[in-house]
Amino acid sequence: MTPVLALAALCALAYLSLAARPVSGVRSIIKTLAVGLLAVAAAMMGVPDALVAGLALCALGDWLLSRGSQATFKAGIVAFALGHLAYAGLFLTHPLADVVWLIQAPQIWLAVGVLATTLIVANVLLRRAGAMKYPVLGYIPVLLGMTYAALGLANGGLVWVLPSAIAFVLSDLALGIEMFVLPMGHAALRFTPYLIWPLYWGAQVGFLAAFI
Repeated sequence: MTPVLALAALCALAYLSLAARPVSGVRSIIKTLAVGLLAVAAAMMGVPDALVAGLALCALGDWLLSRGSQATFKAGIVAFALGHLAYAGLFLTHPLADVVWLIQAPQIWLAVGVLATTLIVANVLLRRAGAMKYPVLGYIPVLLGMTYAALGLANGGLVWVLPSAIAFVLSDLALGIEMFVLPMGHAALRFTPYLIWPLYWGAQVGFLAAFI
């Protein structure tokens, strides 16, 4: 592990202890560094530029979402959507990519499962998202597109791509439930941050590991 990756891991662990705490500058900085340093490490390792861009855009999204306002939340969704587009472009243009696998078993059943789960949760979210309804509505197909692009690499030997994409979907769905579905003071809110963060950061590490 390089020093930059080690520092990213330390920031990720530090953020885990802050994940359930109120908005603060320190919390935002540590969260952003946990992924931003992955982008730095990726650039130093010479991985594809699209992966570096995806990590950097997600780090920007982390900063924006962590600031706690509606305006920064909307901007954060845009940053994450752009990050997903960078990932999708990377997956689809990889020499091992083959979209034919998407219509073959078991990929097609996994694709159907991801779509069904996402649509069910999205239906609940969109009824409760209020002013955030349209940003969330625009983000969902981008998230699904990234996941389906990852499915195109399912038989290509990049073993970390697909589980990382699925972890990303699960973290986003859990975040949506945390923000828009669970009422303030619900007992589950004591635990959701400790589910969302490992899934999300683990997904980013998985993408990086796949292309090193």
